[in-house]
Amino acid sequence: MKKILVINGPNINMLGIRETEIYGEKSYMKLLVYIENAGEEIGVEIQQFQSNCEGAIIDRIQQAYGKTDGIVINPAAYTHTSIAIPDALKAVGIPAVEVHLSDINNREDYRKLSYTSEACIATIMGKGFEGYKEAIKILAE
Repeated sequence: MKKILVINGPNINMLGIRETEIYGEKSYMKLLVYIENAGEEIGVEIQQFQSNCEGAIIDRIQQAYGKTDGIVINPAAYTHTSIAIPDALKAVGIPAVEVHLSDINNREDYRKLSYTSEACIATIMGKGFEGYKEAIKILAE
């Protein structure tokens, strides 16, 4: 059974509270359950991780080396600021799919640049929770 690591970056744990007009009213706990159910439906083992700290996200990516078949990553604000996260993804060589709940191309100008996408095989945005399921499917194939 394939193992998929799902990493969520800063403030994703504030879903349902933070900017509900953009991210909706569903909670982070509902997202965790949704991802777990998607993994069961697709037939993969899901591991989930969330951190507001760039270094912790990098550490978790590095820990996945040799133990994980794919990474789904929503780097949140680090999408537009971090060079270290895509470097970590490139270093481990694990296929990764970038996910964003909102469509970052229809947001503020500074959000349109994704450093992470260069290290990923696909980017899914603007599909809400469904984007995670789509990413898991991509990695399961």
